[in-house]
Amino acid sequence: MTFLTRAAAAAGALLAAAGLLTAGPAHAASRDSRPDNWLHLTVTRGDARSGDTRSAVLLCDPPQGHAHAADACAELDAADGDVGRIPAKKVFCPMIFAPVTTHARGQWNGRAVDFQQTYTSVCVMNARTGSVFALDG
Repeated sequence: MTFLTRAAAAAGALLAAAGLLTAGPAHAASRDSRPDNWLHLTVTRGDARSGDTRSAVLLCDPPQGHAHAADACAELDAADGDVGRIPAKKVFCPMIFAPVTTHARGQWNGRAVDFQQTYTSVCVMNARTGSVFALDG
């Protein structure tokens, strides 16, 4: 089983546990039965072909999905779901080139979210995106 297959299976299991996936015939979901604010997050170290990818599904009602879900949901709420509008933290990051590519896809307050950005290091990624992509506990 490849890493991506395992990641997809894990994301499916999390969605099923959250009630977003169901077995059996499809039914129209009521507005109250599905979360308004959720993102499928991935962080890939190195280039996109490296395969070193971590992922999580962030749910924000209640916050769950990774170790810093409550902080990530609060930061996204303040930025109206726009990862690019999260205020950058003033930190010193060593000038070591170790690129990471982030991708957030999902929904926030009824709007589609599709954010992708490559940063020069994990330190820069964390400074610019807060807790959203802090998937490692």
